[in-house]
Amino acid sequence: MADEPVPPHGSERRIDSVFRNGSMTVVGVLAAFSLGILTEWTTADATPWTLADLAIVAPMVAGIAAQLLALKRLLHPDSLNGPYYARAIRLFLWGLGLLASGVMIGVIVDAAPTL
Repeated sequence: MADEPVPPHGSERRIDSVFRNGSMTVVGVLAAFSLGILTEWTTADATPWTLADLAIVAPMVAGIAAQLLALKRLLHPDSLNGPYYARAIRLFLWGLGLLASGVMIGVIVDAAPTL
């Protein structure tokens, strides 16, 4: 790492397009899986929705929205600039975390009656 040249002050670090394309693939596939999780969760049970269900769905929907926004940002040509790319990846990771928290809340709510 010490042998790599330091870019001049004011220039932005560039991301290799092949690396960015791989990231777009991962983000797109995981966003599709996230949509599948939400679809499966919302259609799996025929009982009426309650307020507790909103506490589960809200972070899941927000997380999926963040993932899709990250994918949109990665599709933009500016995502070859290091800072822009890093922000898009950070947004995607936040979205993944929100989705995971919604799933965990759902597991806890579903398990609560049996405890």
